Amino acid sequence: MAFKIGFAAGRSENKPVETTYTVPQQTATPRKSVVQVYFAGRNMTLAYYNDQFDLHRGDMVYVDGKLEGMRGRVTEVNYNFKIKVSDYKRVIAVVDTTVSGQFFMAGSHFVTFDRAALPASKVVAWYKAPAKVDDEFVSGSDDTTFNLQELWRMNVSSTIADRGRDYFMENKVKYICIDGTKGYAIVEGSEAYEVEFEYRDGQISALTCSCFCSYNCKHEFAAMLQLQETLELIEKNYADEYDRTGYFAAVSKGTLFAFAIDGKETGSFTL
Repeated sequence: MAFKIGFAAGRSENKPVETTYTVPQQTATPRKSVVQVYFAGRNMTLAYYNDQFDLHRGDMVYVDGKLEGMRGRVTEVNYNFKIKVSDYKRVIAVVDTTVSGQFFMAGSHFVTFDRAALPASKVVAWYKAPAKVDDEFVSGSDDTTFNLQELWRMNVSSTIADRGRDYFMENKVKYICIDGTKGYAIVEGSEAYEVEFEYRDGQISALTCSCFCSYNCKHEFAAMLQLQETLELIEKNYADEYDRTGYFAAVSKGTLFAFAIDGKETGSFTL
């Protein structure tokens, strides 16, 4: 499997610089294994039984048991084993870190105008374990609307605004996109939070966050600051691309490299 990431670092003759990274084609057929998984958040490695996937070193996974919901990386795969299955917890999901598409420089982020390049449904799995079958989600919002250039209309306290600004400056808005009028962002705090909103002609409405706050929060404020910056850079440098598709997705540079490239043991990278 190969994917190409094009970075428009300069516009000499309107030809973007292309970055290509190639990884080996993986077999889709599950292969039973006992794997060692390292959890950076706990600085510990544990063994898990796998019978659902064809796992390889470097794969990012989610497991059940006490570390359910915490992302880990496979460090060792053992196919030669005999175990009592009830003694082991299992790998329940593999994170899809393949990326394919052209990205452009946009400050602290890379931005793409291709819906298939890095959809929100893929990126959210980089930060959050899959929902369980019996999980139920509901959401609601008030009727508050405000102009993106007038964030004081969000009615946040100065403390919340300052904390949100810190989040923005620390690049904790890992991903943000707009598809037509639908907006979505992932903001990393004590965990990864999902921010959703409507965006029409500069107006923001239906702003919600998956954190426990019952008011406009620092995650929302950080996402709005990131949206301001990203749209300004797009308008200045890539207006035609955005007008053509009505879509953009921006991912922080560190996030793209951490998930799409870091941990791969084979392949090539050309800039």
